[in-house]
Amino acid sequence: MIEISSPTQQDKIIELLTTMTAGDITFTYKEKKGIALYFETNTDDLEEAAKIAKKAIKGEPWGSILYFRSVPHH
Repeated sequence: MIEISSPTQQDKIIELLTTMTAGDITFTYKEKKGIALYFETNTDDLEEAAKIAKKAIKGEPWGSILYFRSVPHH
């Protein structure tokens, strides 16, 4: 599972990650706690999944100026 923490654009983050695939890696939205969004992923390499999610968010026009955190959640 990975955690994306962002006070804004949460709906867009959920939509982006749940509709994209990066190679064989997919993301499934699980829950929200405060500003943290939790996503299941189909890879064991959570560090790589967090990096892919961060890169995808930063690649969006609204994400390039967004302050957020993308980390593995154990």
